[in-house]
Amino acid sequence: MHSDMPVNRIFIFGLGYTAQRIAMRLQAADWEVLSTGDKGTLSFEDDGNVRLALADAGHVLSSVPPGSEGSDPVLERYGDALCGTGIAGKWLGYLSSTGVYGDTGGAWVDETAPTGTGRRTARSECDDQWLKMGARVFRLPGIYGPGRSALERVREGRANRIAIPGQVFSRVHVDDIACAVMAALCADGGAPAGAYNLSDDLPCSQNRIIEEACRLLDAPVPPLQSLEETSLSAMARAFYSENRRVANGKAKRLLGWQPHHATYREGLRSCLEGE
Repeated sequence: MHSDMPVNRIFIFGLGYTAQRIAMRLQAADWEVLSTGDKGTLSFEDDGNVRLALADAGHVLSSVPPGSEGSDPVLERYGDALCGTGIAGKWLGYLSSTGVYGDTGGAWVDETAPTGTGRRTARSECDDQWLKMGARVFRLPGIYGPGRSALERVREGRANRIAIPGQVFSRVHVDDIACAVMAALCADGGAPAGAYNLSDDLPCSQNRIIEEACRLLDAPVPPLQSLEETSLSAMARAFYSENRRVANGKAKRLLGWQPHHATYREGLRSCLEGE
């Protein structure tokens, strides 16, 4: 790494729900965090100051999803400031999605599985761009955590149980994402560039998550419905069109990471106890 790039300074594009949890851990470990987003330190459009901050940061993480036209807003605007830095010394990271794998009929997928065949083709293209720049690309399934879990859906009467035999998906607690990113940042010798699936250890149906949330809250379990009987949005319905199990072995081997919330049971209980 260049001697004028402090190892304890990171620039984060898009300080949203997940990136905020990452930033909190970094700051607790005495990292200086600069960022864009509603709760960030800089405006994304402030080219001059953003470019100055990028030049001074030894690490860059983007949590910005594809734009409305499918391109990556960060690379489109600041790609020239990042081009080649993944090889030249600056650490690059990108929060992607396991949606890049598409539907596998419930089969397991690891980082060697083909991408770009599902409904998230724009995400797949951005994922590939960051990989080619030498980034650590963290592929994330359904993200949940404090204030954003099945507990809220049950309390607000928005929970559904849907009869789709064999439907299964993976998820990850937001704090386990933060731990994995920290592990990749602090790994001895540096974590190798490439894709990393971050998920818990127990893929299962959405119905089991809702049932456990109801049990924890002592709330009635919603009736089982067909997908057509629900009032789900088109985006929510699309979620049920894909069915896969996400393998997390590479992150465990290369990052020394283990999900603290190994299943939805530990994760939901943690959310409840943290309220």
